[in-house]
Amino acid sequence: MAIAALVFDLDGTLVDSASDIAEAVNLTLDDLALPRVSEATVRSWIGEGVGNLVTTALHHAGSALDREQVMPRFMQHYHDCLLRSPRLYAGVTETLQALQGRGLPMAICTNKPAALVPPLLQHLGIAGDFAHIVGGDSLPQRKPQPEPLLHAAALLQQPVDACLMVGDSATDLGAANNAGMRIVLVRYGYPRDLNLDAAGAVAVIDDLRELLRLV
Repeated sequence: MAIAALVFDLDGTLVDSASDIAEAVNLTLDDLALPRVSEATVRSWIGEGVGNLVTTALHHAGSALDREQVMPRFMQHYHDCLLRSPRLYAGVTETLQALQGRGLPMAICTNKPAALVPPLLQHLGIAGDFAHIVGGDSLPQRKPQPEPLLHAAALLQQPVDACLMVGDSATDLGAANNAGMRIVLVRYGYPRDLNLDAAGAVAVIDDLRELLRLV
């Protein structure tokens, strides 16, 4: 593929943060005297932004609370749990270093609030690999709408068809399709009910190091 730049999703693609996100959700539920949920359940909710995550958690608990009443409390827990136990997936560090060595500029495009991305990348030792960050609140729109990916391509100063998106979910797939950007999907993330093999991606990979054979 003739690829001039790459745009990576964060949670589920580069970083396994589900345990920390689940703890933030459960601490919020604790505050509201609502029952806790399993990490596996929270994994199935990740990917559509924190607002939808809180809405889903409240609905699951049968609460009539409006999410706007709960968001400040959740965001405090989300911030406090950010660096609790995140880990890079296998092969991420080596792959990013190799891509850097090839001179390929890279950006993050995530639905996580933008302010929480730099400290997480710094903690994991990969902050220097990314020229730009587009977060879930960087624009009025977020994935799966196309604008975040279009904005990332513009920041990277590359046409959309010269960029490759790397993600793990239907949210990423939808954003790439809507933006007209090619996408590689990873199997190990938070796909929810997405049929990865029928998604029409350039490739579906089990380890990020497989990306190096594609670009």
